Amino acid sequence: MRPNHHKQLVPLARRLRKEMTREERRLWYDFLRSCPVRFSRQKVLGNYIVDFYSAEAKLVIEVDGSQH
Repeated sequence: MRPNHHKQLVPLARRLRKEMTREERRLWYDFLRSCPVRFSRQKVLGNYIVDFYSAEAKLVIEVDGSQH
């Protein structure tokens, strides 16, 4: 069975969760955190780290901030 994500990216995803950009923080704290659909921050999917992910909604949100 193939793993769902690249395990070497997990430490980077954890660091990115702690160091969210201003744009990511605003979206998370002002909207997504209280959204009725559950979202995860900095989720590792395959070989990628996505900013926000909802399995229930089958939705990925990428925020363009100052680092892009």
